[in-house]
Amino acid sequence: MESKTDEKTKKRRHGWTKAIVMLAVAGVLFVIVGWGALRVMVHRQDISLLAKSLPAETVIMDDQGKQASRIALHTTIEPVSYESLPKQLVDAVVAVEDKRFFEHHGTDLWGIGRALFTNISNGKTVEGASTITQQLAKNVFLSQKRTWSRKWNEALLAKKIEETYTKQQIMEMYLNQIYFGEGAWGIKRAASTYFGKSVDKLTLSEAALLAGMIRAPSALTPYKHMKEALERRNVVLQLMRDQGKISPSAYETASKLPIRLDSAKPSRGEGVKYPYFVDQIIREASEQYGLSENDVLHGGLRIYTTLDTKMQQAAERVYADASVFPNSRADQLIQSGAVLLDPRDGGIKALIGGRGSQPFRGFNRAVQLKRQPGSTMKPISVYTPAFERGYAPSDTLMDEPVSFGSYAPKNAGGGYHGEVSIYEAIVHSYNIPAVELLNEMGIDAGMEAAGRFGIKLSDADRTLGLALGGLQEGVSPLEMADAFSTFANDGGRFPAHAIVRIESADGELLAEAPQLSAITVTEPAVARTMTSMLEGVVQEGTGEDAAIEGRPIAGKTGTTEMPGTGGKGIKDNWFVGYTPQLVGAVWLGYDHTDSTHYLTTTSKAAAAVFHALMSDAMKNEPVLHFPPAPSLTKKNKAVDDKDEEEKPREEKPHGPKKPKNEHKQHHGDGGKHGHGKKKGKHED
Repeated sequence: MESKTDEKTKKRRHGWTKAIVMLAVAGVLFVIVGWGALRVMVHRQDISLLAKSLPAETVIMDDQGKQASRIALHTTIEPVSYESLPKQLVDAVVAVEDKRFFEHHGTDLWGIGRALFTNISNGKTVEGASTITQQLAKNVFLSQKRTWSRKWNEALLAKKIEETYTKQQIMEMYLNQIYFGEGAWGIKRAASTYFGKSVDKLTLSEAALLAGMIRAPSALTPYKHMKEALERRNVVLQLMRDQGKISPSAYETASKLPIRLDSAKPSRGEGVKYPYFVDQIIREASEQYGLSENDVLHGGLRIYTTLDTKMQQAAERVYADASVFPNSRADQLIQSGAVLLDPRDGGIKALIGGRGSQPFRGFNRAVQLKRQPGSTMKPISVYTPAFERGYAPSDTLMDEPVSFGSYAPKNAGGGYHGEVSIYEAIVHSYNIPAVELLNEMGIDAGMEAAGRFGIKLSDADRTLGLALGGLQEGVSPLEMADAFSTFANDGGRFPAHAIVRIESADGELLAEAPQLSAITVTEPAVARTMTSMLEGVVQEGTGEDAAIEGRPIAGKTGTTEMPGTGGKGIKDNWFVGYTPQLVGAVWLGYDHTDSTHYLTTTSKAAAAVFHALMSDAMKNEPVLHFPPAPSLTKKNKAVDDKDEEEKPREEKPHGPKKPKNEHKQHHGDGGKHGHGKKKGKHED
């Protein structure tokens, strides 16, 4: 007879067994139901659009919500059959885009795991895991929003595509639909655009180049970025070697070959309205919102922008009028870039990246240019921090020969003007007083101020040349317009932007510009004082050619000297100016300066372009007036004391500023040459 203990043990075991069986049954049922649900979801995916294979047009909306432009670049696809694709091209694409393409079934779990591990290890997203099939699904069917639901739908579509088409058909559709830059949709047009040949004639080197461009076509086009394109091609060749798709000797041979492009440069983006503004939208969508170029060009998006079409059209009219610009050399056009910006919210209203033909995704001088800003840096790196420290426009500085070790700044034209007020130094753009003042405050004061204005500097810029815009890398017109918007907006700066929001074709919100408050750069009193000084530049100084009758204008000229011309040649010419509601920045110069290509005009050339640009753009705009500037008559003692605590400095007298002369090495008599208003003796 069994004991009660054995009976209880049996019951307990039976209970556990029953529970385990029930859990197993539940698990099996869950798997069956889940698999069935997954099959239903996959079955319901509509992939009929694959047969149409046309890139969807992205529409650009202006600041009034009206259609301004469409991105529709050669949307008639010229298909190539898989049999016409050289094996080395397919191998190159698989090597760099999806090395397990011929093994997975739409979604690469190994790739996802590897990417997840890599991203976690780096603390950020550095590697993606989308397969070629998923990329095809995304390009054709989905919005570009980075969400888990989108990734799930993408996986379902990829699975349906894999079950419907062969790997060869998928690769064929993929290469026939993607964008390769320079207006080339599909592999057939890409082979013709870059190499002037049919796809089946592509060499290993050429196939690797095109495969490498898929991820970022405009950033890797050899027509504009030869070095980057060459490096990317060799990365693809190395991957092909490492994955056993080519031999080490084939890698060595192909990686040493130069890139030889078709002699006829391609025509890009005919019919794209406002190409330079659209270029900036694509760039901003990538840098700010993580969209790829293919996402924007291929995604059928609705992008709402800050574009003012009337101002953009006005800018394009001005840049089409050769009489506004100095005469160019026969073999090279004097180039220019300009930006119009609303200082009240940072919205870019118009943008021109060059003169002459406007190639889509060509070099955009309004945003990609990096040139020394010359004297347009003086209000930012010298006079704003000076006014913040209590210096007043009536304080005086010495404009006389001086050297700081090996650095001996000179005025344009070589003259000296003795004791001058800060107001005169700004209005007539005298160089020596600006350098003297930066030296007196300390270079760190100028570096810190430039950073607040959004000008990125490096340690190499930590020199007294900062006062005159002697930067290592330089700035773009967009950066200068953004910086000067501080003065027009009472000391606050909104980051410049062109995109308000991005929607999918069906109205889904994909991205939106954040609602930001103005970044406080300086106090309103300082901004108003600076504006008052810069009004003087236009009314009676170096910027007289920028004046617009009946409208308050403030601004600053800037030039950089062309070496070897004895001070008579100009490499870069700038004017950055503003009204209360609009900032304009203009750069003028040759793309390639040399002994025969430089400006021989005065600093007035860019100011004249600014005048034409703003006059046309501001038609029918209300006349607004700048707020009055406060009266600054003496240095602020509290600021002085703070500076003394932070950094040991020589004791300086209050009131009118007369820099100490012990450290100077004088040339000539060093005496005063008169001061006051010096019309006809403008310097820059």
